[in-house]
Amino acid sequence: MTRRRIKLTLAFDGTLYSGWQRQRDQLTIQGILEEKIAVLTREPTALHGAGRTDAGVHALGMVAHFDIASALPCRAFKYGLNSMLPGGIRILQAEEVDFAFHARRSALGKCYFYQFCQAEIALPTDRLYWLKIKESVDFGLMEKCLPLIIGIHDFSSFEASGSRDKSRPGRGAVRQIYSARFEMKSVNKWRFTICGDGFLRHMVRNIVGTLLEVGQCRLTIDDFRDIVAAKNRAAAGPTAPAHGLFLEEIFYNSIPGKNGI
Repeated sequence: MTRRRIKLTLAFDGTLYSGWQRQRDQLTIQGILEEKIAVLTREPTALHGAGRTDAGVHALGMVAHFDIASALPCRAFKYGLNSMLPGGIRILQAEEVDFAFHARRSALGKCYFYQFCQAEIALPTDRLYWLKIKESVDFGLMEKCLPLIIGIHDFSSFEASGSRDKSRPGRGAVRQIYSARFEMKSVNKWRFTICGDGFLRHMVRNIVGTLLEVGQCRLTIDDFRDIVAAKNRAAAGPTAPAHGLFLEEIFYNSIPGKNGI
């Protein structure tokens, strides 16, 4: 029987989930999707994601693929899965692709954003998607740090401890950041957007946590420069909470902002 490769683009609210990756006795995005795909197609399948989001992190444009023998049309994977999935997970697009496509290995880059709220009293509907900042923050100071992470760097200072098997060959903690910016979304609300060729575990959240230390005048811009150069996680600031982070998009053909936003 001829097998096919199906590419899914999906969005999810990570609030109730223990991240993307399947885990025993834990509710995960991958686990639920594999379960529903098996029900729909009547055959077990392994779903391959473009990356692994942490518990509580959200996504607007996650990409995954799976191989299947089923002759079901792609619209069935979109509408059929959505009819079975919980409301916090939605298939945005389902398409058949060539076997050369791989959700993770074919990706050229990713874009994340992190949301901050400085309102004196945050709306209840914001509490799961915006980091409420109680102290005064100078976003101008934080923005002055951004040129220090643009380009190719060893981001060991912003990598979760023990997240990589350092005995395995590869590029280590070296990543290329194409663009990074802050923008005001509305009164008392800011968004930090960062695009690069890949990200280490907790890298964006650790960068955000360290930038906040600068914005709250606990670190200087020169301190931030030294932290990047240190290649030591212990030198950097705390890990920002997961709920403010969104995986916005994964790029396969070209990367908007590669030469700056």
